[in-house]
Amino acid sequence: MEPIFKRVVLKLSGEALAGDKGTGIDNCTVNRIASEIKEIQELGVEVSVVVGGGNFWRGASVKEMDRTTSDHMGMLGTVMNALALQDALEKMDVITRVQSAIDMKQVAEPYIRRRAIRHLEKGRVVIFAAGSGNPYFSTDTAAALRAAEIEAEVILLAKKGVDGVYDSDPKINKLAQKFDTLKYIDILNLGLGIMDSTATSLCMDNSIPLIVFGIDEPNNIINVVLGKKIGTHVKED
Repeated sequence: MEPIFKRVVLKLSGEALAGDKGTGIDNCTVNRIASEIKEIQELGVEVSVVVGGGNFWRGASVKEMDRTTSDHMGMLGTVMNALALQDALEKMDVITRVQSAIDMKQVAEPYIRRRAIRHLEKGRVVIFAAGSGNPYFSTDTAAALRAAEIEAEVILLAKKGVDGVYDSDPKINKLAQKFDTLKYIDILNLGLGIMDSTATSLCMDNSIPLIVFGIDEPNNIINVVLGKKIGTHVKED
């Protein structure tokens, strides 16, 4: 089968990289995800990745700390995740570049849009770290921003513990109904919370399709890129 996308942004939560451990980095999980990224890259897909940092620090949830300081700590967590994923990919002979929205020249390139696009055109995997570089904005918003900037065809939103978007929490409500397709305005109106409102609005305003799927099932990244009907597809038409 041939891939249906040429250029994608894969959004990975920090929890996805933690595996069953819940916190920190699980090497087996990171290696599995890296092997799937390698496989779609070998199919000719230009792959960029935005990583979260919730396995180390979730800035918005720490109410007793200054929000800006807390968010910056969360950004540093995303850099650790990006370096771990880069290491796993390069051990599989996949040329990878980490670009950070916060300047740290010793460990990552600065984020430069044209350089990121050139890396992708040369077949390199680009990992975007440190979110957007700004406090008060989530890594989901960073994924939407980077997708718009590099003109990605789709955001692949890989979720841990859920295989799509539901009308209520399927872990609590056994009768929760899964959506096969949605419009962005439905996410906002129904308060579904699969992405924060800023990220959702940015995707809607720039007509960026979103596919929400489960990362726990092996080969789901590959299956999504090959056009198999899994997860929930979000778009405007």
